[in-house]
Amino acid sequence: MHLLILRHGQSEWNAQGKWQGQADPPLTKLGEQQAASAAQQLLHIGESFDKIVSSDLRRAHHTAEIIAQVVGQKSVIIHSEFRERAAGIWQGLTRSEIEASWPNAIEEQRWPEGYEADDSIISRVMPGLVGLAQNNKRVLLVGHAGLIRALDRATDAPQAAITHHLSGRWYELQDELTPGRVADFSLQAPDHDLE
Repeated sequence: MHLLILRHGQSEWNAQGKWQGQADPPLTKLGEQQAASAAQQLLHIGESFDKIVSSDLRRAHHTAEIIAQVVGQKSVIIHSEFRERAAGIWQGLTRSEIEASWPNAIEEQRWPEGYEADDSIISRVMPGLVGLAQNNKRVLLVGHAGLIRALDRATDAPQAAITHHLSGRWYELQDELTPGRVADFSLQAPDHDLE
């Protein structure tokens, strides 16, 4: 299976600089425009998919619905296992608020209690991907930056800055997940709010 995983469009919390985790803010108007632009780009380069799937969080699901509508896909399949990592007590805080209470914690990767480790993400995501590979050759998954970063680290992919909305990576899944090229269908400058 060839798999394109893209980060969702801008959410209200992205616009406010808040760390989202598994909170469920909706897309902004810009986020909707980003999704529509990405869909137009996919059409323009002739990309097609057997299935479009998304996280169950609104920012990803709505992004996937907009793309599906533009590219003529009938529906989006929602999978809760593709949601963003839990951010623990940082959820809803801005970077400056995190820095004020936990100096250098982000840079030093000292995560708070309740922050979901890469191993946990991989253990919930991989069964879902294997299930998709059984009946599909090409899949678009609209997910989250933390999910893509965890998969990149698990597959020893070259580091890619997933700082733009509607950026991500191609993967191939046969016996194992293999990273491919970086994809960027974004409209904007980097959004530095990480998760």
